[in-house]
Amino acid sequence: MNKNYITSKDIERRGLMFVLSSPSGAGKTSLAKKLIDEEQNISMSVSMTTRKARKGEQNGKDYIFVTTEEFKQSIEKNELLEWAEVFGNHYGTPKTEVENQLKEGRDVLFDIDWQGTQQLHEKVGQDLVRVFILPPSVPVLEDRLKGRGQDDEKVVKARMKQAANQISHWAEYDYVIINDNLEESLSELKSILHAERLKRERRIGLSSFVRNMIQKM
Repeated sequence: MNKNYITSKDIERRGLMFVLSSPSGAGKTSLAKKLIDEEQNISMSVSMTTRKARKGEQNGKDYIFVTTEEFKQSIEKNELLEWAEVFGNHYGTPKTEVENQLKEGRDVLFDIDWQGTQQLHEKVGQDLVRVFILPPSVPVLEDRLKGRGQDDEKVVKARMKQAANQISHWAEYDYVIINDNLEESLSELKSILHAERLKRERRIGLSSFVRNMIQKM
């Protein structure tokens, strides 16, 4: 009897939408970048935003920078999977590119807040994996925000106040990671991704693979 060996290359699967949310300064962006660099078959969703570009940011790579009027038009045309207003600026996810990636079996990583995550959950359900990143403590969160040097004291205080609201939504997520050590948190994040990729309902080629195996027995 010939032996059959199941590998990830043998079985087709649907791509998944892998969401990371956290208060500002919890390390979400650093984790997202490392995950993209070290994992195959996953790409970052590029959000559309009305905020001004920061130093070093590139239009179309880091964000798609648009005017408020252009953003509103995208909402009216139903071109966004989700959108939210954060600190007076609008952020949203263009629909077409994400849908194309999922159809090809590629995973898409989202760096969005709880508002956008709720909208995605309502629309895509089973294709969504939600991970919330927590800081190890309040003092550490404040130190990280100040250490970035991107915001003045007033903005840091506003972000600390907003953090309580963000953190209050932690229970709406499938997984929670306390980011005390970046490498350990990255390892946990990879474990979640690998396990979710192997879920039976997500592996659309598994049924035909098993039927074919049984027929040859």
